[in-house]
Amino acid sequence: MLYKARTALAAVLALGALTATACSGGTAETESGIPLVNDGALTVCSNVPFEPFEFVGEDGEYTGFDMDLSREIAAGMGLELEVQNASFDGLQSGTVLAANQCDIVAAAMTITPEREANLAFSDPYYDSLQSLLVSAGSTAKSLEDMAGKKIGIQQGTTGETYTRENAPSDTEVIAYQTDAELFQALQAGNIDGVLQDLPVNLKHTDDGKYSIAGTYSTGESYGLAAKKDGSEELIAEINTQLTEMRSNGKYQELYNKYFTE
Repeated sequence: MLYKARTALAAVLALGALTATACSGGTAETESGIPLVNDGALTVCSNVPFEPFEFVGEDGEYTGFDMDLSREIAAGMGLELEVQNASFDGLQSGTVLAANQCDIVAAAMTITPEREANLAFSDPYYDSLQSLLVSAGSTAKSLEDMAGKKIGIQQGTTGETYTRENAPSDTEVIAYQTDAELFQALQAGNIDGVLQDLPVNLKHTDDGKYSIAGTYSTGESYGLAAKKDGSEELIAEINTQLTEMRSNGKYQELYNKYFTE
């Protein structure tokens, strides 16, 4: 994942941005003394759209698995949820956290050793497969069948890493900044396939016009991220909330809502 959507998505993101507020610079804290950027709120940075994890609903509110999960965590901490939309590069590098733009990052972000050098991660909350999406009429049945063809990926993602390491040497790998741009390129015939997270590609099968040609287990797990240093109490509280959600059935309820089609 991914950079902030532009042009055609600008209007809907502007509407969704009405739910976000400016940050106060890390001067607030919870009753237990955990520092926060906004008084009375857990402020989350994400990258929209990346359905079904984060997107703008018909009501103009940020929604999706990550957003609902974050909202439940905030509620368990006695806080409201506030959302800031940011580029994925700013999320995975930790720039937005260092600038006190938000308390945590919730953006379908895979836990990797490279990211752990700059970020502190919660316990894993979602295990993800990579996948190859092609048009229904495509003869490609695997990544190997993409020899001589064009594959689209989202810049800076683990899907990009997997594609560049495993696609045939004569496959042209084309990077896009957002999932929206990726799917538009596939629809326009500018690329022959999209390799990215399975739940996201499943949202693009478009009633049979496109299909999943293959899935790839890469051992990826998503985590919520916070500042590398000084966030120990916040991460511990998030892990407590995740454990509670798994115990009381709320996690499964949200999982079923977004991943049982």
